Amino acid sequence: MPPQPPSGPARRLAYYALAVCLLSIAAAVVSFVRGNWLGVVWVLLAAVSSNMAWFSLRRGRGRDGDRVTG
Repeated sequence: MPPQPPSGPARRLAYYALAVCLLSIAAAVVSFVRGNWLGVVWVLLAAVSSNMAWFSLRRGRGRDGDRVTG
């Protein structure tokens, strides 16, 4: 049986982290285009938020797999 997508709080947290990741990438691009080296901080924030999204998705899948239905 294929793994189910996570549901509930894990999925919501993953979506929020993904949104933060995309926004921080956009902020990094704008910052680098303007010649500001503060974009490095935005890149680091994108890395952390993408890891949070990945972890939340995997954690949610593990919890759904442990449930017994029937």
